[in-house]
Amino acid sequence: MKGVAEARRAYRAQAWARAYELFAAAERLDADELDEYAVSAMLLGRMDEYYAIRERAYEQLLAERDLLGAASAALWSGLQRMVSGDEAVGSGWLGRAARLTEEDGTDSVPAAALRMSQAFQTDDAEQAVAISGEAVAAGRRLGSRDLVALALHQQGRFLIQAGQTTQGLAKLDEAMVELASGSLSPMVTGIVYCGAIAGCWIVYELRRAEEWTAAMGRWCDAQPDLGNFTGECKVRRAELKQLRGAWADARQDLAGVSTSDVDLWAAGCAAYVRGDIDRLQGRCDDADAHFVEAGRLGYDPQPGLALLRLQQGSVQAATAMIRRCVSESQDDAKRVEVLFAATEILLAAGDLEAAAAAANSLAELAEKCRTTIVLALADQATAMVRLAQEPDTALTPARAALRRWVELRAPYQEARTRLLIAEACHALGDNESADRETATARDTLERLGASTEPRRPDGQLTPREIEVLRLVATGATNRAIAAQLVLSERTVDRHVSNIFMKLGVSSRSAATAYGFEHRLV
Repeated sequence: MKGVAEARRAYRAQAWARAYELFAAAERLDADELDEYAVSAMLLGRMDEYYAIRERAYEQLLAERDLLGAASAALWSGLQRMVSGDEAVGSGWLGRAARLTEEDGTDSVPAAALRMSQAFQTDDAEQAVAISGEAVAAGRRLGSRDLVALALHQQGRFLIQAGQTTQGLAKLDEAMVELASGSLSPMVTGIVYCGAIAGCWIVYELRRAEEWTAAMGRWCDAQPDLGNFTGECKVRRAELKQLRGAWADARQDLAGVSTSDVDLWAAGCAAYVRGDIDRLQGRCDDADAHFVEAGRLGYDPQPGLALLRLQQGSVQAATAMIRRCVSESQDDAKRVEVLFAATEILLAAGDLEAAAAAANSLAELAEKCRTTIVLALADQATAMVRLAQEPDTALTPARAALRRWVELRAPYQEARTRLLIAEACHALGDNESADRETATARDTLERLGASTEPRRPDGQLTPREIEVLRLVATGATNRAIAAQLVLSERTVDRHVSNIFMKLGVSSRSAATAYGFEHRLV
């Protein structure tokens, strides 16, 4: 008994390795002790041992006719297996838990938690929200703050996924209030932190994500033995640092997430973020290797890989990849990334219509979630398309995007947007403003160690300029081109002047020759 008492003291002190060691040496443990033993294993990242302890608890408590204790052990074993992708075995354990709670017949926490888990088995968002709400009420009625916090954070994520961003974030706020009370069990604390932060990233709600990631970081750092949850925390910190331009610090965080991490999602995401930073800094071979590693770990390497192919000049490969990604059904968070990348890649490929469709879809998503980063991306994508169509209409969305990137303290995207504004100003003949924006952007990109050249093949012509060049090559006059493209003749005059300047030629015949030589016409 002395060893068990020491184990429980170590558990309360969050000394998980010591607690696990002492529990493992004990000959017999009661229900609470078995639970703490299992949680210690889980927090250390020893998942095989965690499942074995839960199953041991189930058998022992069932033999003792502690139906709710056995149901709780089966429930947690089943839920964790389901989350880990072992759905068949997980479903079997949840079935055992259901049978025991039915046999018990009382209004209990295991029974309420089991009903809460049914929200994941329905495709009806409203039903999932309602089931989670019932679990919140049950947790309050039964005095289980763990259940209340789990159900609130689950309800918040379902609301966000259903497009009710404001209501969903409010539920996540409530869950975090429960967490801040300090009364949640350590395992539930980690689950709620990860789930709430992931909910923020679904709609790119960065203010909350940053605040809660910092809090989770302090929680993780206070537990040197912690093996679970730390990988996801480091990845979330790195994602925020990447946005802020602290790329060296982001790399340092990611260095602590290995491919043998207990959380394969964290390991895969870490590889992806490493690859993306390498891509932005022009280390194409390293980026390629990291994207391959992300895919090996089950993390989708898109759209980073498609953008890398564009950067390497493989426009056809990039276009094929991004078209496939756009056609696949994805959650809104992934679609935001994909649609923004699609706008850039399809413009480079000269498919103005498809690029405009991608930008329009992104604008619809931005209206749905109304968070600053998605609105900024949508404005920037719209500006990119308008620059290729009518440069004088590109400045309004470009400046709106710039204001938002400045507000978000996102230097890389700020610099990219300034280059966009510079192109628009230059197309309109305002060379002084264009030079000023370009200089500011290049200073920022050089400080970040990023490429200072826009990623555009074919002599840096825009898709609209390529379209005009093809018509010039047919011998069409500016007036005829204007009529065919439904543009003003003055706009076509500007396009032709820009084509001459970018290609370093002074005549229509020289521009045509360049077009044929570089297979633009």
